[in-house]
Amino acid sequence: MGAFVRRVKTASGATAVQIVHKRGRRVLSIEHIGSAHTDDELALLLQVAEERLHGGQLALDLDGVGTGAGGASAVVEGTSSLILWDVLNSLYDDLGLDRLGDEAFRALVLGRVIEPTSKADTVRVLTEIGIASPHRVTFMRCLKRVVERDYRAVIAQACHRHATRGGGLAVVLYDVTTLHFEVEREDQLRKVGMSKERRVDPQVTVGLLTTADGFPLEIDLFAGNKAETKTLIPVLTRFRDRHQADDLVVVADAGMLSAANLLALEDNGFRFIVGSKTSKIPYELEAHVERHGNHLPDGATIETTRRMGTGTKARDRRVVYQYTFTRAQHDNRAINAMVERAEKVAAGERPLKKDRFVTFTDSTTSVNWDLVERARSLIGIKGYVTNIDPTVMDGAAVVAAYHDLYQVERSFRMTKSDLAARPVFHRLEDSIQAHLTVVFAALAISREAQARSGLSINKILKTLRPLRSATVTISTQQVTAQPRITAETRTLLTTLGWSGH
Repeated sequence: MGAFVRRVKTASGATAVQIVHKRGRRVLSIEHIGSAHTDDELALLLQVAEERLHGGQLALDLDGVGTGAGGASAVVEGTSSLILWDVLNSLYDDLGLDRLGDEAFRALVLGRVIEPTSKADTVRVLTEIGIASPHRVTFMRCLKRVVERDYRAVIAQACHRHATRGGGLAVVLYDVTTLHFEVEREDQLRKVGMSKERRVDPQVTVGLLTTADGFPLEIDLFAGNKAETKTLIPVLTRFRDRHQADDLVVVADAGMLSAANLLALEDNGFRFIVGSKTSKIPYELEAHVERHGNHLPDGATIETTRRMGTGTKARDRRVVYQYTFTRAQHDNRAINAMVERAEKVAAGERPLKKDRFVTFTDSTTSVNWDLVERARSLIGIKGYVTNIDPTVMDGAAVVAAYHDLYQVERSFRMTKSDLAARPVFHRLEDSIQAHLTVVFAALAISREAQARSGLSINKILKTLRPLRSATVTISTQQVTAQPRITAETRTLLTTLGWSGH
Protein backbone atom coordinates (compact mmCIF):
# COMPACT_ATOMS: atom_id res chain seq x y z
CA MET A 1 0.00 0.00 0.00
CA GLY A 2 1.29 3.47 -0.89
CA ALA A 3 0.32 7.08 -0.25
CA PHE A 4 1.08 10.36 -1.94
CA VAL A 5 0.15 14.05 -1.82
CA ARG A 6 -1.84 15.49 -4.70
CA ARG A 7 -3.29 18.85 -5.65
CA VAL A 8 -6.76 19.20 -7.20
CA LYS A 9 -8.54 22.29 -8.54
CA THR A 10 -11.95 22.89 -6.93
CA ALA A 11 -15.05 24.45 -8.47
CA SER A 12 -14.33 27.72 -6.63
CA GLY A 13 -10.89 28.00 -8.25
CA ALA A 14 -8.96 27.01 -5.11
CA THR A 15 -6.37 24.24 -4.99
CA ALA A 16 -7.29 21.33 -2.72
CA VAL A 17 -4.41 19.43 -1.09
CA GLN A 18 -5.11 15.75 -0.41
CA ILE A 19 -3.34 12.61 0.76
CA VAL A 20 -4.32 9.62 -1.39
CA HIS A 21 -3.89 6.08 -0.07
CA LYS A 22 -3.76 3.38 -2.76
CA ARG A 23 -3.20 -0.34 -3.09
CA GLY A 24 -2.13 -0.97 -6.64
CA ARG A 25 -4.58 0.94 -8.82
CA ARG A 26 -7.31 0.95 -6.18
CA VAL A 27 -7.87 4.11 -4.12
CA LEU A 28 -8.45 3.12 -0.51
CA SER A 29 -9.06 6.56 0.99
CA ILE A 30 -8.58 10.26 0.39
CA GLU A 31 -7.71 12.61 3.25
CA HIS A 32 -8.53 16.29 2.60
CA ILE A 33 -5.93 18.62 4.13
CA GLY A 34 -7.48 21.91 2.98
CA SER A 35 -7.95 24.32 0.08
CA ALA A 36 -5.47 27.06 -0.82
CA HIS A 37 -6.29 30.38 -2.47
CA THR A 38 -2.74 31.80 -2.47
CA ASP A 39 0.75 30.45 -3.12
CA ASP A 40 1.71 30.96 0.53
CA GLU A 41 -1.33 29.05 1.75
CA LEU A 42 -0.63 26.26 -0.75
CA ALA A 43 2.95 25.95 0.48
CA LEU A 44 1.74 25.66 4.08
CA LEU A 45 -0.86 23.01 3.23
CA LEU A 46 1.68 20.99 1.27
CA GLN A 47 3.98 21.12 4.28
CA VAL A 48 1.16 19.90 6.54
CA ALA A 49 0.43 17.06 4.12
CA GLU A 50 4.07 16.03 4.05
CA GLU A 51 4.17 16.10 7.84
CA ARG A 52 1.23 13.72 8.05
CA LEU A 53 2.50 11.53 5.24
CA HIS A 54 5.95 11.06 6.77
CA GLY A 55 4.87 10.84 10.39
CA GLY A 56 6.57 14.01 11.61
CA GLN A 57 9.97 13.36 10.04
CA LEU A 58 9.87 16.84 8.54
CA ALA A 59 9.42 20.05 10.53
CA LEU A 60 8.02 23.48 9.82
CA ASP A 61 9.32 26.44 11.81
CA LEU A 62 6.81 29.23 12.31
CA ASP A 63 7.78 32.75 13.33
CA GLY A 64 6.42 33.64 16.76
CA VAL A 65 5.98 30.03 17.88
CA GLY A 66 9.58 29.29 18.81
CA THR A 67 11.10 25.92 19.63
CA GLY A 68 10.91 23.60 22.56
CA ALA A 69 13.52 22.50 25.04
CA GLY A 70 16.70 21.23 23.45
CA GLY A 71 15.83 22.97 20.19
CA ALA A 72 12.85 20.75 19.37
CA SER A 73 11.30 21.83 16.10
CA ALA A 74 7.70 22.93 15.58
CA VAL A 75 5.52 20.50 13.64
CA VAL A 76 2.29 21.73 12.00
CA GLU A 77 -0.58 19.36 12.74
CA GLY A 78 -3.24 21.27 10.81
CA THR A 79 -4.55 24.68 9.80
CA SER A 80 -7.97 26.33 9.92
CA SER A 81 -9.65 29.56 8.81
CA LEU A 82 -10.77 30.41 12.34
CA ILE A 83 -10.88 34.17 11.75
CA LEU A 84 -13.29 33.83 8.83
CA TRP A 85 -15.42 31.38 10.79
CA ASP A 86 -15.50 33.66 13.83
CA VAL A 87 -16.54 36.66 11.69
CA LEU A 88 -19.38 34.78 10.00
CA ASN A 89 -20.58 33.35 13.33
CA SER A 90 -20.60 36.86 14.79
CA LEU A 91 -22.71 38.14 11.89
CA TYR A 92 -25.08 35.17 12.26
CA ASP A 93 -25.56 35.97 15.94
CA ASP A 94 -25.83 39.73 15.44
CA LEU A 95 -28.71 39.21 13.02
CA GLY A 96 -30.49 37.13 15.64
CA LEU A 97 -30.37 33.87 13.68
CA ASP A 98 -28.94 32.09 16.72
CA ARG A 99 -32.52 32.10 18.08
CA LEU A 100 -33.16 29.09 15.86
CA GLY A 101 -30.92 27.06 18.16
CA ASP A 102 -29.91 24.73 15.32
CA GLU A 103 -26.16 24.29 14.86
CA ALA A 104 -26.58 22.13 11.77
CA PHE A 105 -28.56 24.93 10.11
CA ARG A 106 -25.88 27.43 11.13
CA ALA A 107 -23.25 25.22 9.49
CA LEU A 108 -25.33 24.94 6.30
CA VAL A 109 -25.82 28.71 6.06
CA LEU A 110 -22.22 29.68 6.80
CA GLY A 111 -20.94 26.93 4.53
CA ARG A 112 -23.02 28.38 1.67
CA VAL A 113 -21.58 31.84 2.29
CA ILE A 114 -18.03 30.43 2.21
CA GLU A 115 -18.40 28.16 -0.81
CA PRO A 116 -21.84 27.42 -2.27
CA THR A 117 -22.22 23.74 -3.07
CA SER A 118 -24.55 20.81 -2.41
CA LYS A 119 -25.66 20.02 1.10
CA ALA A 120 -23.58 16.83 1.05
CA ASP A 121 -20.47 18.63 -0.20
CA THR A 122 -20.79 21.22 2.57
CA VAL A 123 -19.08 18.63 4.78
CA ARG A 124 -15.96 19.01 2.61
CA VAL A 125 -16.12 22.81 2.65
CA LEU A 126 -16.24 22.97 6.45
CA THR A 127 -13.58 20.30 6.85
CA GLU A 128 -11.23 22.13 4.51
CA ILE A 129 -11.44 25.33 6.52
CA GLY A 130 -10.70 23.34 9.67
CA ILE A 131 -14.18 23.22 11.22
CA ALA A 132 -15.75 20.06 12.62
CA SER A 133 -18.66 19.48 10.27
CA PRO A 134 -21.94 17.73 11.01
CA HIS A 135 -22.48 14.53 9.05
CA ARG A 136 -24.27 14.62 5.69
CA VAL A 137 -27.22 12.73 7.22
CA THR A 138 -27.44 15.40 9.94
CA PHE A 139 -27.74 18.08 7.23
CA MET A 140 -30.54 16.18 5.50
CA ARG A 141 -32.43 15.85 8.78
CA CYS A 142 -31.92 19.57 9.34
CA LEU A 143 -33.66 20.36 6.05
CA LYS A 144 -36.77 18.62 7.35
CA ARG A 145 -36.72 20.75 10.52
CA VAL A 146 -36.39 23.92 8.42
CA VAL A 147 -39.84 23.32 6.94
CA GLU A 148 -41.54 21.64 9.91
CA ARG A 149 -40.56 24.43 12.32
CA ASP A 150 -40.95 27.24 9.75
CA TYR A 151 -37.42 28.59 10.08
CA ARG A 152 -38.14 31.09 7.33
CA ALA A 153 -40.66 32.90 9.52
CA VAL A 154 -38.10 33.15 12.34
CA ILE A 155 -35.48 34.48 9.90
CA ALA A 156 -37.96 37.01 8.49
CA GLN A 157 -38.72 38.25 12.02
CA ALA A 158 -35.00 38.54 12.79
CA CYS A 159 -34.32 40.42 9.53
CA HIS A 160 -37.19 42.82 10.23
CA ARG A 161 -35.92 43.52 13.76
CA HIS A 162 -32.46 44.19 12.38
CA ALA A 163 -33.75 46.44 9.58
CA THR A 164 -35.93 48.51 11.93
CA ARG A 165 -33.46 48.88 14.81
CA GLY A 166 -33.02 52.54 13.89
CA GLY A 167 -36.70 53.24 13.12
CA GLY A 168 -39.59 52.01 10.99
CA LEU A 169 -39.49 51.17 7.29
CA ALA A 170 -40.84 53.81 4.93
CA VAL A 171 -39.98 52.11 1.61
CA VAL A 172 -39.64 48.46 0.60
CA LEU A 173 -38.48 47.10 -2.76
CA TYR A 174 -39.93 44.10 -4.58
CA ASP A 175 -38.79 42.06 -7.55
CA VAL A 176 -38.99 38.51 -8.86
CA THR A 177 -36.56 36.10 -10.46
CA THR A 178 -36.57 32.49 -11.61
CA LEU A 179 -34.45 29.50 -10.57
CA HIS A 180 -34.16 26.59 -12.99
CA PHE A 181 -33.85 22.85 -12.36
CA GLU A 182 -31.77 20.17 -14.05
CA VAL A 183 -34.85 18.04 -14.75
CA GLU A 184 -36.90 17.32 -17.84
CA ARG A 185 -40.42 16.87 -16.47
CA GLU A 186 -42.66 19.43 -14.83
CA ASP A 187 -44.61 18.91 -11.61
CA GLN A 188 -47.01 21.05 -9.57
CA LEU A 189 -44.25 23.49 -8.55
CA ARG A 190 -41.55 23.23 -11.18
CA LYS A 191 -43.08 24.61 -14.37
CA VAL A 192 -41.78 25.93 -17.66
CA GLY A 193 -42.55 29.65 -17.70
CA MET A 194 -41.21 33.06 -18.62
CA SER A 195 -37.56 32.61 -17.65
CA LYS A 196 -35.38 35.55 -16.63
CA GLU A 197 -32.47 33.56 -18.11
CA ARG A 198 -34.34 32.65 -21.32
CA ARG A 199 -34.19 28.96 -20.52
CA VAL A 200 -36.77 26.28 -21.27
CA ASP A 201 -36.09 24.12 -18.19
CA PRO A 202 -38.71 23.69 -15.46
CA GLN A 203 -38.32 26.49 -12.94
CA VAL A 204 -39.74 28.15 -9.86
CA THR A 205 -40.50 31.84 -9.39
CA VAL A 206 -38.99 33.61 -6.39
CA GLY A 207 -40.29 36.88 -4.97
CA LEU A 208 -37.92 38.96 -2.83
CA LEU A 209 -38.81 41.93 -0.63
CA THR A 210 -35.94 44.09 0.63
CA THR A 211 -35.19 47.37 2.36
CA ALA A 212 -34.13 50.39 0.30
CA ASP A 213 -30.49 49.28 0.60
CA GLY A 214 -31.17 45.69 -0.46
CA PHE A 215 -31.27 43.90 2.91
CA PRO A 216 -33.71 40.95 2.58
CA LEU A 217 -36.99 41.05 4.48
CA GLU A 218 -39.19 38.39 2.94
CA ILE A 219 -38.72 35.66 0.33
CA ASP A 220 -41.35 33.40 -1.17
CA LEU A 221 -41.65 30.61 -3.69
CA PHE A 222 -44.21 30.23 -6.48
CA ALA A 223 -44.84 27.86 -9.35
CA GLY A 224 -42.57 28.50 -12.32
CA ASN A 225 -45.46 29.62 -14.55
CA LYS A 226 -46.88 32.07 -12.00
CA ALA A 227 -47.27 35.56 -13.50
CA GLU A 228 -45.06 38.19 -11.87
CA THR A 229 -48.03 40.40 -11.15
CA LYS A 230 -49.70 37.58 -9.16
CA THR A 231 -46.79 37.27 -6.70
CA LEU A 232 -46.68 40.82 -5.35
CA ILE A 233 -49.85 40.94 -3.22
CA PRO A 234 -49.27 37.61 -1.37
CA VAL A 235 -45.74 38.61 -0.36
CA LEU A 236 -46.74 42.11 0.74
CA THR A 237 -49.78 41.04 2.74
CA ARG A 238 -47.76 38.33 4.50
CA PHE A 239 -45.10 40.92 5.36
CA ARG A 240 -47.69 43.42 6.63
CA ASP A 241 -49.54 40.83 8.70
CA ARG A 242 -46.34 39.35 10.12
CA HIS A 243 -44.98 42.71 11.31
CA GLN A 244 -48.15 44.85 11.56
CA ALA A 245 -46.44 47.15 9.05
CA ASP A 246 -48.73 49.91 7.80
CA ASP A 247 -48.25 52.94 5.57
CA LEU A 248 -45.57 51.29 3.43
CA VAL A 249 -44.42 52.56 0.05
CA VAL A 250 -43.81 49.61 -2.27
CA VAL A 251 -41.41 50.07 -5.19
CA ALA A 252 -41.52 47.59 -8.09
CA ASP A 253 -40.48 47.48 -11.73
CA ALA A 254 -42.64 47.78 -14.85
CA GLY A 255 -43.41 44.05 -14.80
CA MET A 256 -45.82 44.72 -11.92
CA LEU A 257 -47.71 47.43 -13.84
CA SER A 258 -51.28 46.29 -14.43
CA ALA A 259 -54.52 48.05 -13.57
CA ALA A 260 -55.69 45.04 -11.53
CA ASN A 261 -52.45 44.83 -9.60
CA LEU A 262 -52.40 48.53 -8.72
CA LEU A 263 -56.06 48.38 -7.72
CA ALA A 264 -55.28 45.44 -5.42
CA LEU A 265 -52.40 47.39 -3.87
CA GLU A 266 -54.67 50.34 -3.12
CA ASP A 267 -57.48 48.14 -1.81
CA ASN A 268 -54.97 46.52 0.59
CA GLY A 269 -53.82 49.92 1.84
CA PHE A 270 -50.42 50.09 0.12
CA ARG A 271 -48.86 53.08 -1.56
CA PHE A 272 -46.74 52.28 -4.58
CA ILE A 273 -44.19 53.47 -7.13
CA VAL A 274 -44.10 51.28 -10.23
CA GLY A 275 -42.09 51.68 -13.42
CA SER A 276 -44.20 52.70 -16.41
CA LYS A 277 -44.05 50.84 -19.71
CA THR A 278 -42.19 53.06 -22.16
CA SER A 279 -44.66 52.34 -24.97
CA LYS A 280 -47.08 54.73 -23.23
CA ILE A 281 -44.73 57.71 -23.21
CA PRO A 282 -45.07 59.17 -26.73
CA TYR A 283 -48.87 59.41 -26.59
CA GLU A 284 -49.22 60.84 -23.08
CA LEU A 285 -46.55 63.50 -23.52
CA GLU A 286 -47.43 64.52 -27.06
CA ALA A 287 -49.51 67.48 -25.87
CA HIS A 288 -46.70 68.64 -23.56
CA VAL A 289 -44.17 68.48 -26.41
CA GLU A 290 -46.49 70.43 -28.72
CA ARG A 291 -46.83 73.20 -26.11
CA HIS A 292 -43.28 73.36 -24.72
CA GLY A 293 -41.05 71.60 -27.24
CA ASN A 294 -38.93 68.55 -26.61
CA HIS A 295 -36.00 70.28 -24.90
CA LEU A 296 -35.66 69.29 -21.24
CA PRO A 297 -32.84 69.98 -18.79
CA ASP A 298 -30.97 66.96 -17.46
CA GLY A 299 -32.90 65.49 -14.50
CA ALA A 300 -36.12 67.43 -15.18
CA THR A 301 -39.49 65.84 -14.31
CA ILE A 302 -42.92 66.19 -15.92
CA GLU A 303 -46.21 64.97 -14.41
CA THR A 304 -49.35 63.77 -16.18
CA THR A 305 -52.40 61.67 -15.33
CA ARG A 306 -53.27 58.33 -16.89
CA ARG A 307 -56.67 56.63 -16.78
CA MET A 308 -56.09 52.97 -15.90
CA GLY A 309 -58.66 50.19 -15.76
CA THR A 310 -62.16 49.97 -17.19
CA GLY A 311 -65.69 50.53 -15.95
CA THR A 312 -66.14 50.91 -12.20
CA LYS A 313 -62.52 49.88 -11.64
CA ALA A 314 -61.06 52.71 -13.72
CA ARG A 315 -58.93 55.17 -11.76
CA ASP A 316 -56.74 58.13 -12.61
CA ARG A 317 -53.07 57.51 -11.83
CA ARG A 318 -50.34 60.02 -11.25
CA VAL A 319 -47.44 59.49 -13.68
CA VAL A 320 -44.04 61.13 -13.16
CA TYR A 321 -41.67 61.32 -16.13
CA GLN A 322 -37.98 62.15 -15.87
CA TYR A 323 -35.48 63.08 -18.60
CA THR A 324 -31.78 62.26 -18.29
CA PHE A 325 -29.05 62.91 -20.84
CA THR A 326 -27.38 59.53 -20.36
CA ARG A 327 -30.68 57.71 -20.95
CA ALA A 328 -31.20 59.82 -24.09
CA GLN A 329 -27.84 58.70 -25.47
CA HIS A 330 -28.74 55.06 -24.80
CA ASP A 331 -32.21 55.45 -26.38
CA ASN A 332 -30.78 57.18 -29.43
CA ARG A 333 -28.32 54.34 -30.07
CA ALA A 334 -31.17 51.82 -29.75
CA ILE A 335 -33.37 53.78 -32.18
CA ASN A 336 -30.52 54.01 -34.69
CA ALA A 337 -30.10 50.23 -34.57
CA MET A 338 -33.86 49.68 -35.04
CA VAL A 339 -33.97 52.14 -37.97
CA GLU A 340 -31.08 50.32 -39.62
CA ARG A 341 -32.95 47.02 -39.36
CA ALA A 342 -36.15 48.64 -40.64
CA GLU A 343 -34.29 50.01 -43.68
CA LYS A 344 -32.93 46.55 -44.47
CA VAL A 345 -36.45 45.12 -44.26
CA ALA A 346 -37.74 47.85 -46.61
CA ALA A 347 -34.88 47.13 -49.05
CA GLY A 348 -35.62 43.41 -48.99
CA GLU A 349 -32.24 42.62 -47.42
CA ARG A 350 -33.72 41.25 -44.20
CA PRO A 351 -36.87 39.23 -43.46
CA LEU A 352 -39.60 40.94 -41.45
CA LYS A 353 -39.70 39.79 -37.83
CA LYS A 354 -40.85 41.90 -34.87
CA ASP A 355 -39.21 45.01 -36.25
CA ARG A 356 -40.23 48.46 -35.09
CA PHE A 357 -40.69 51.40 -37.49
CA VAL A 358 -41.75 49.17 -40.44
CA THR A 359 -44.93 49.95 -42.39
CA PHE A 360 -46.15 47.57 -45.07
CA THR A 361 -49.11 47.34 -47.41
CA ASP A 362 -50.11 44.72 -49.94
CA SER A 363 -47.51 46.05 -52.38
CA THR A 364 -44.87 48.02 -50.46
CA THR A 365 -42.73 47.87 -47.34
CA SER A 366 -41.22 51.10 -45.99
CA VAL A 367 -39.80 52.80 -42.91
CA ASN A 368 -42.38 54.70 -40.85
CA TRP A 369 -40.42 57.94 -40.44
CA ASP A 370 -43.26 59.64 -38.53
CA LEU A 371 -43.01 56.95 -35.87
CA VAL A 372 -39.23 57.32 -35.82
CA GLU A 373 -39.53 61.07 -35.34
CA ARG A 374 -42.02 60.65 -32.51
CA ALA A 375 -39.69 58.20 -30.77
CA ARG A 376 -36.69 60.52 -31.18
CA SER A 377 -38.61 63.50 -29.80
CA LEU A 378 -38.97 61.84 -26.43
CA ILE A 379 -35.75 59.88 -25.98
CA GLY A 380 -34.26 59.92 -22.51
CA ILE A 381 -37.63 59.88 -20.74
CA LYS A 382 -38.81 57.18 -18.32
CA GLY A 383 -42.13 57.08 -16.49
CA TYR A 384 -43.18 56.09 -12.97
CA VAL A 385 -46.76 55.43 -11.84
CA THR A 386 -47.65 56.20 -8.21
CA ASN A 387 -50.61 56.84 -5.92
CA ILE A 388 -48.60 59.04 -3.55
CA ASP A 389 -49.84 62.63 -3.30
CA PRO A 390 -47.41 65.25 -4.72
CA THR A 391 -47.52 67.11 -1.38
CA VAL A 392 -46.10 64.00 0.30
CA MET A 393 -43.49 63.04 -2.30
CA ASP A 394 -42.59 65.27 -5.23
CA GLY A 395 -41.54 64.00 -8.64
CA ALA A 396 -37.80 63.97 -7.91
CA ALA A 397 -38.35 61.95 -4.71
CA VAL A 398 -40.52 59.43 -6.59
CA VAL A 399 -37.77 58.91 -9.16
CA ALA A 400 -35.07 58.61 -6.49
CA ALA A 401 -37.08 55.97 -4.61
CA TYR A 402 -37.55 53.93 -7.78
CA HIS A 403 -33.84 54.04 -8.58
CA ASP A 404 -33.17 52.12 -5.36
CA LEU A 405 -34.59 49.05 -7.13
CA TYR A 406 -31.09 48.23 -8.33
CA GLN A 407 -30.41 47.13 -4.75
CA VAL A 408 -32.88 44.25 -4.94
CA GLU A 409 -31.42 43.34 -8.32
CA ARG A 410 -27.98 43.23 -6.67
CA SER A 411 -29.39 40.89 -4.03
CA PHE A 412 -30.74 38.60 -6.73
CA ARG A 413 -27.39 38.61 -8.54
CA MET A 414 -25.68 37.75 -5.25
CA THR A 415 -28.21 34.97 -4.64
CA LYS A 416 -27.59 33.44 -8.05
CA SER A 417 -23.82 33.95 -8.31
CA ASP A 418 -22.06 34.34 -4.93
CA LEU A 419 -24.55 32.07 -3.11
CA ALA A 420 -25.20 29.76 -6.11
CA ALA A 421 -28.93 29.31 -5.52
CA ARG A 422 -29.23 27.93 -9.08
CA PRO A 423 -29.53 25.40 -10.51
CA VAL A 424 -31.57 23.63 -7.83
CA PHE A 425 -30.95 19.90 -7.52
CA HIS A 426 -33.65 19.14 -4.93
CA ARG A 427 -36.68 17.15 -6.08
CA LEU A 428 -39.33 17.45 -3.36
CA GLU A 429 -41.13 20.73 -2.67
CA ASP A 430 -40.22 20.72 1.04
CA SER A 431 -36.53 20.31 0.16
CA ILE A 432 -36.77 23.16 -2.35
CA GLN A 433 -38.42 25.35 0.28
CA ALA A 434 -35.67 24.46 2.77
CA HIS A 435 -32.99 25.25 0.19
CA LEU A 436 -34.52 28.69 -0.38
CA THR A 437 -34.58 29.30 3.39
CA VAL A 438 -30.85 28.51 3.65
CA VAL A 439 -30.19 30.94 0.77
CA PHE A 440 -32.37 33.58 2.49
CA ALA A 441 -30.28 33.42 5.67
CA ALA A 442 -27.00 33.37 3.72
CA LEU A 443 -28.14 36.42 1.72
CA ALA A 444 -28.91 38.34 4.94
CA ILE A 445 -25.41 37.61 6.29
CA SER A 446 -23.75 38.55 2.99
CA ARG A 447 -25.67 41.83 2.64
CA GLU A 448 -24.88 42.76 6.24
CA ALA A 449 -21.17 42.03 5.71
CA GLN A 450 -21.17 44.20 2.60
CA ALA A 451 -23.05 47.02 4.32
CA ARG A 452 -20.54 47.09 7.19
CA SER A 453 -17.39 46.85 5.09
CA GLY A 454 -18.28 48.47 1.77
CA LEU A 455 -16.74 45.43 0.03
CA SER A 456 -18.36 42.61 -1.93
CA ILE A 457 -18.81 39.32 -0.11
CA ASN A 458 -16.48 37.74 -2.66
CA LYS A 459 -13.72 40.24 -1.78
CA ILE A 460 -14.28 39.67 1.95
CA LEU A 461 -13.92 35.90 1.54
CA LYS A 462 -10.78 36.21 -0.59
CA THR A 463 -9.24 38.44 2.09
CA LEU A 464 -10.17 36.40 5.17
CA ARG A 465 -10.16 32.78 4.03
CA PRO A 466 -6.36 32.61 3.55
CA LEU A 467 -5.83 33.78 7.16
CA ARG A 468 -5.31 30.31 8.57
CA SER A 469 -4.42 29.56 12.16
CA ALA A 470 -1.98 26.65 12.59
CA THR A 471 -2.06 24.01 15.31
CA VAL A 472 1.59 23.33 16.11
CA THR A 473 3.21 20.66 18.28
CA ILE A 474 6.54 21.46 19.96
CA SER A 475 7.83 18.35 21.68
CA THR A 476 4.69 17.29 23.59
CA GLN A 477 3.13 20.77 23.83
CA GLN A 478 0.44 21.87 21.37
CA VAL A 479 -0.07 25.59 20.62
CA THR A 480 -2.00 27.66 18.08
CA ALA A 481 -0.07 30.00 15.80
CA GLN A 482 -2.15 32.93 14.56
CA PRO A 483 -1.71 34.30 11.02
CA ARG A 484 -0.11 37.66 10.36
CA ILE A 485 -2.77 40.35 9.88
CA THR A 486 -2.02 43.53 7.97
CA ALA A 487 -3.30 46.89 9.13
CA GLU A 488 -5.73 47.01 6.18
CA THR A 489 -7.14 43.57 6.99
CA ARG A 490 -7.43 44.44 10.68
CA THR A 491 -9.50 47.49 9.72
CA LEU A 492 -11.78 45.23 7.68
CA LEU A 493 -12.14 42.85 10.60
CA THR A 494 -13.03 45.73 12.91
CA THR A 495 -15.80 46.93 10.59
CA LEU A 496 -17.18 43.40 10.48
CA GLY A 497 -17.33 43.26 14.26
CA TRP A 498 -14.46 40.81 14.87
CA SER A 499 -13.44 40.86 18.51
CA GLY A 500 -10.25 38.75 18.21
CA HIS A 501 -6.72 39.91 18.95
